[in-house]
Amino acid sequence: MLPDIASILPENIRVVINHLPSNVAQNVEEIRLRVGRPLEVVSGGRPYYPQTNERHYIVRAEDAKYLLNQLSQYSMYAFEEELRRGFITIAGGHRVGLAGKVVLDRGYVKTIRDISSFNIRIARQTIGVAEQLVSHLYDQRWLNTIFIGPPQSGKTTMLRDVARLISKGMPSRNIAPLKVGIVDERSEIAASMRGVPQLELGSRVDVLDGCPKAEGMMMLIRSMSPDVIIVDEIGRDEDVIAVQEALHAGVKVMTTAHGYSLEDVEQRPGLKKLIELGVFERSVELTRTTRAGVIKRIRNQKRKDVVTVT
Repeated sequence: MLPDIASILPENIRVVINHLPSNVAQNVEEIRLRVGRPLEVVSGGRPYYPQTNERHYIVRAEDAKYLLNQLSQYSMYAFEEELRRGFITIAGGHRVGLAGKVVLDRGYVKTIRDISSFNIRIARQTIGVAEQLVSHLYDQRWLNTIFIGPPQSGKTTMLRDVARLISKGMPSRNIAPLKVGIVDERSEIAASMRGVPQLELGSRVDVLDGCPKAEGMMMLIRSMSPDVIIVDEIGRDEDVIAVQEALHAGVKVMTTAHGYSLEDVEQRPGLKKLIELGVFERSVELTRTTRAGVIKRIRNQKRKDVVTVT
């Protein structure tokens, strides 16, 4: 088990996790604790329920209390903002999602209390996964690109590696390193902790962690003069306007959107506008089979296939 994960789990759950079958342990993506329900491990996209003495391990209230104390370092006040967002990022870039009783203030989420569900998402960086795409995403310059796929299809993994490649450059292909600005609203791309990225992104990257996408894109353009902006999961009207502003400023944009195809994503009015305007010079459709990040189709801004995998 990864040390950063082991350090926050109760001892009895650590023991259970350490005895997972090797084929499950090697591919763990999430560890889910729900009070009063079986401990769940998601491995290779499938749920697995560890057993002790031939019975499923049932998560106890004491387990939840221990985990929450480890996450907060016994100071819930210090984590007020993280609780409002519904997740906490720990050392190593791993993210712990939280669910429980939501407290509202004037219609907005103030915090979460009586937390009874935890989702520990393992941060794994797949170095080099995007190299197969470079010949399609770079043509004398990086092309504005949108990665499309359903949940856990590898969109963020691919986007992260593209950011790394742009930042580091590729001397073997005569591609110079560029300044990359990342708006990481949900702390998933850079997995920052206290503002410092926990994952390898190259030396020319600046990250706005926990910042709303539309506002963050404008902030980066004004303050950090990026050559390329990386932003995850656009879709709202304000996101679309910010993407257009970035392009007008001469900044390239790499982003993602939930969906199964370009046509699926196009059902959202804001994204439909960007697609019809030909903003995205490449759309990369991803799917998941036995692993995430499988390329299904790549199209250009005229909807012509660049790559199709059948």
